[in-house]
Amino acid sequence: MGSCLSSSTKVSGSSSTSNAAFAPPPPTTTTTIAIKATAHKETVNTNHGESHKPSEPKRGNNNNNNNRHRRKGSSGTGGVIPWGKRTDFGYAKDFTSRYTMGKLLGHGQFGYTFVAMIFPMGIASLSSESRRIRTTEYLLFHAHKGLCAQVIAATIIMILPIAVEDVKREVKILQALTGHENVVQFHNAFEDDSYVYIVMEKDSRYTEKDAAIVVRQMLKVAAECHLHGLVHRDMKPENFLFKSPKDDSSLKATDFGLSDFIKPEKKFRDIVGSAYYVAPEVLKRRSGPESDVWSIGVITYILLCGRRPFWDKTEDGIFKEVLRNKPDFRRKPWPSISTSAKDFVKKLLVKDPRARLTAAQALSHPWVREGGSASEIPLDISVLFNMRQFVKYSRLKQFALRALASTLNEEELSDLKDQFDAIDVDKNGAISLEEMRHALEKDVPWKLKESRVLEILQAIDSNTDGLVDFSEFVAATLHVHQLQEHDSEKWQIRSQAAFEKFDVDRDGYITPEELRLHTGLRGSINPLLEEADIDKDGKISLPEFRRLLRTASMGSHNLPSPSGVRPRKQ
Repeated sequence: MGSCLSSSTKVSGSSSTSNAAFAPPPPTTTTTIAIKATAHKETVNTNHGESHKPSEPKRGNNNNNNNRHRRKGSSGTGGVIPWGKRTDFGYAKDFTSRYTMGKLLGHGQFGYTFVAMIFPMGIASLSSESRRIRTTEYLLFHAHKGLCAQVIAATIIMILPIAVEDVKREVKILQALTGHENVVQFHNAFEDDSYVYIVMEKDSRYTEKDAAIVVRQMLKVAAECHLHGLVHRDMKPENFLFKSPKDDSSLKATDFGLSDFIKPEKKFRDIVGSAYYVAPEVLKRRSGPESDVWSIGVITYILLCGRRPFWDKTEDGIFKEVLRNKPDFRRKPWPSISTSAKDFVKKLLVKDPRARLTAAQALSHPWVREGGSASEIPLDISVLFNMRQFVKYSRLKQFALRALASTLNEEELSDLKDQFDAIDVDKNGAISLEEMRHALEKDVPWKLKESRVLEILQAIDSNTDGLVDFSEFVAATLHVHQLQEHDSEKWQIRSQAAFEKFDVDRDGYITPEELRLHTGLRGSINPLLEEADIDKDGKISLPEFRRLLRTASMGSHNLPSPSGVRPRKQ
């Protein structure tokens, strides 16, 4: 039935429009359910106050910079419902016979949230007045018995015209994520002549440990979304609720109104989200799953110091700060905050999305990992992506990545070790074809044939034993852009060490003879050399080698392997 609640608790930065508290008759409880109702008519009467005339959302309102919004250029495909037109969503139509709504909890730009309660068995069939009396009696009876009745919350969207597909998409997203411990539990969707109701569970300053626990749960939501091909697009404190007031209460993601599915290797071109939490690439109209991690970085910064990392009096001013400036880690209390926490936030607030930690990578960071176990870390979409890409790389780049992988230490590989362990289900220290297939199919948007999975495994399996060991896995899944961005000095050292594995005579160049010696390839080596030899002097310099590591090439894809077998065509 759920635990007893006396209030709806938000993480931080609650909307100023929210009511201070919600107190159902003791000892009733919440099984937190949020209900969004989308109005079909011009005038909406909720029976909980005066009628409301829906209005168009205001854009660029400087007095409320934290409102979420879609800017012109939205890729939403939904049509618009003309005033007064009835649209059938195909949802159940018995909401009012199953629930009764009470006190207003609060509201945002797109909806109003009310306390509501599920009618007890046998009461739903009564008249409205009898039902009200019997429900009161039911509550009093169970209060006397010390039991709990189910209480819900109802959010009614008042903004018209409404995009039909936006509502349908949010329901579809909530259905896809149902059952995840850190996503608000979806119960059902209803509609009547006036609204569409989405029924969901309703469920200061933190110490670093408290903040880490909260952030960890947010990252788990993001990682799960990304595996489903979803981007939340509006990660902020107001969109998370604690299930109960208890210290160890779990966190629930509650609002997927701006969320959307994204196709593999595609980008969103619209500006969506809330000003303080929006990522730089969103403002540049080229965003993807990485934008959710940026938003969680902003939330973490706020939880640790109580200030926003990017602030201005106007929305446009905030956007300029996000695009141009870096967060301040010098002002108090940052000097007293742990080095690990600062390192974590900095790696989430990297402006280049390619160099930013992924949600799954962030879960492996020592600061947020404390108290957690590797088994709780989900598969990383970027690791799965890198494995798919590795088969497309030229032979030279594959050799170069293997050399670079061999220079990294255990600490630098901790996140990849977590990923390897997650894929290596039988824990025998190697990834089989079946384990590879099982991991790759978890990245829902990608539909890979069995033959494609075998091709990927064969490309990564450098010793051709039919299995992928950890060193082979690292070479295929390295995040080169992160190595360069996070510590440029270490990148210089590591890339030079990899270069010197080819440069046997240490003259500062990789010659055709050295390349042949290292790779074991037979036949002409010139096509391999030409890919990296930018200045066409017949050899590869250190800068050219570093450039090779940072870029992918398809040009030498069909070069023979050391065994003389050509990789199959893509």
